[in-house]
Amino acid sequence: MPHEVHAVVAAKQGAPVELQTILVPDPGPGEVLVAVQACGVCHTDLHYRDGAINDEFPFLLGHEAAGVIDSVGPGVTGLAPGDYVVLAWRAPCGNCRSCRRGRPWYCFDSGNATQPMTLRDGTPLAPALGIGAFAEKTLVAAGQAVKVDPNARPEAAGLIGCGVMAGYGAAVHTGAVGSGDTVAVIGCGGVGNAAIAGASIAGARRVIAVDIDDRKLDGATRFGATHTVNSRGTDPIEAVRGLTGGHGADVVIDAVGRPETYRQAFYMRDLAGTLVQVGVPEPDMRIELPLIDLFSRGGALKSSWYGDCLPSRDFPVLIDRYLSGRLDLDGFVTETIALDEVESAFDKMRDGRVLRSVVVL
Repeated sequence: MPHEVHAVVAAKQGAPVELQTILVPDPGPGEVLVAVQACGVCHTDLHYRDGAINDEFPFLLGHEAAGVIDSVGPGVTGLAPGDYVVLAWRAPCGNCRSCRRGRPWYCFDSGNATQPMTLRDGTPLAPALGIGAFAEKTLVAAGQAVKVDPNARPEAAGLIGCGVMAGYGAAVHTGAVGSGDTVAVIGCGGVGNAAIAGASIAGARRVIAVDIDDRKLDGATRFGATHTVNSRGTDPIEAVRGLTGGHGADVVIDAVGRPETYRQAFYMRDLAGTLVQVGVPEPDMRIELPLIDLFSRGGALKSSWYGDCLPSRDFPVLIDRYLSGRLDLDGFVTETIALDEVESAFDKMRDGRVLRSVVVL
């Protein structure tokens, strides 16, 4: 029997989201039904609403979530009703060519629920990143539900399901920040601050936050930034070089994803340094760099997909660090809101007034 629940739906490109009643089926083989307790409002949800991801409207938005297993489908092992979980939008299959090569964080066949969630009239919904958690209940593949310590409050725990994991992993996994490294992070929103936190925890000697907003730069120090640069009136490349003995940073993380910030990050590196792009660009954006500079500066240019994480390995670790006081997940939660306030949360996010608005159900 399908469950009737309230959910946030993006019905048409660019139109305000709507609170609707949707139908969520009982879990089938390999699926679990999750009672959502909290879900962060992420830029990716706004990208879906605006048609910047694809045009498979209507979308069921929300993906940065924590909740409790309501029921499990046939064949599901390791999960049971009542388990406290964080939802992951990648669930390595174990069988694709990347998984077989020992690189499951690049899995090319990540699992999602196979049954559709629908509007009351039967119209299938496209769940954002295969989750759709701006809803009282959602259906996901069992591999997307990762058990974590239930002592972590859901408003904070859910954030590791996307933004925090992406930024933290960009520093720790993709950038391989190590003890004594110098790190610069461009963009001090949720993902950028998570990268700052990850670099600090990994032992970076100097973590330089770069942004155009002094309020965000002030906030970045809470997560471990040792220095800040306002790039609105200062050349950030020269500023970072000045803070690193004239050389540039060992690792530079672009958490914005624009051509101008990528170019800054490229030249902000020390010779043989690493550039990690974790900010998501628009599809029509282009970057042009002199080929001789690509050759002569050396190093590595990397894209970070979900922080190159393994949710089953990394989510519990990040929650443990939160509970021990080493990772300030609470600092990312600017406000808690109701399910019918997502559209106004988009406005605040667009204006840079919040790190995260979190829907609490």
